[in-house]
Amino acid sequence: MRGAATILHADLDAFYASVEVRDRPELRGKPVAVGGGVVLAATYEARRFGVGAALSGAEAHRRCPGLIEVPARFDAYVAASRQVMEILEGFTPAVEPISIDEAFLDVAGSVHLFGTPERIAEKIRARVRAEVGLPISVGGATTKHLAKIASRVAKPDGLIIVPPGEEESFVDPLPVGFVWGIGPVGQERLARYGVSTIGDLRSLPEQTVAGWFGPHWGAHLWARANNRDSRQVVSRAGAGSVGAQSAGDATEPARRHTTLLALSERIGTRLRRKQLAGRRITVRVRLDDMTALTRARGLAGPIAETTPLFRSAVELVDGLIRERAPARGITLVGISVSLLQQAPHLQLSLTMGEYPGEVAPGSPRHVQYRDLDAALDRARARFGRPAVIRAALLESPTEQRSPVLEMGE
Repeated sequence: MRGAATILHADLDAFYASVEVRDRPELRGKPVAVGGGVVLAATYEARRFGVGAALSGAEAHRRCPGLIEVPARFDAYVAASRQVMEILEGFTPAVEPISIDEAFLDVAGSVHLFGTPERIAEKIRARVRAEVGLPISVGGATTKHLAKIASRVAKPDGLIIVPPGEEESFVDPLPVGFVWGIGPVGQERLARYGVSTIGDLRSLPEQTVAGWFGPHWGAHLWARANNRDSRQVVSRAGAGSVGAQSAGDATEPARRHTTLLALSERIGTRLRRKQLAGRRITVRVRLDDMTALTRARGLAGPIAETTPLFRSAVELVDGLIRERAPARGITLVGISVSLLQQAPHLQLSLTMGEYPGEVAPGSPRHVQYRDLDAALDRARARFGRPAVIRAALLESPTEQRSPVLEMGE
């Protein structure tokens, strides 16, 4: 347990919608939704009518007849995100972006320069408002999990720092859905056991929760409810990983797979450019209620090729959705590759991967993928990236419209 509330979670409020309101002042105070057939973001005025991310456009207008719908402008969102991240990095090098509109910071080494964590958070909010024109909520605590809860409670456009020693009194009255990883389905399940608040969950024996949700996930939820979270803030510079994620509707499998292919290609290209390869892949999924789910596994060996990364990502993401969120809307998918090393000189091998369909480094199929990627890389270096596009990506939302946040090395 850390001794001071020096971990901050900064989260832009209704990000896409706020950018539209900033750039079109006539929208201020009105119910606005960003998107076309599917809502990507909504102002708080629209949310009061039940309009939110992943809702169909028709249903959004039914719930809010006066809804103003505006098309997404992803270039504007990416530009605003970069401005905000630069502001955060002006206060500490320990900034860990976790999506296009939120990041963790560790300000333990900055208090002697900028004041208390609360003072730093105030300065961040003031600068983002003045320089980028957007509202941002900040939560601070001794752990990442609690800092994220605090920023959520602070919304919209607020600031909450949870002092050490006051964690339990802060979280106990909150709905159990504030625990990172518990969505509507989990809340309904817990309600059947009489658990409605974090305090209810925290007071139970760990074995009881593990019996409900399984030993791994149950122990994880119980630990989070008890503010047991040893994760450190990992900056982009020291992440030791290469990743990318895309915000936008990814509920439909074909669209989701196309997005995952585009992300895999971006990551693979960056790895190969730096002559790196990774041994571990992690996927991230954000649901329509803002719940974030992650899953990771080791690869058969150091991999930097697009197709093996894509196949592993699809298996992990689809399995995660099938098991944890079969009926939820998906608003973001992300991939990162870690345990990086210099790309090895491959020797031919007949070894199979650990998982069905996985490609082992050095296998004949892996060599084919490596040679294909090398040819694509050479062509793009000569003629530009848009000159050579995989056929499956010609209509990719990630290639054309959705914002991609690249992370890591």
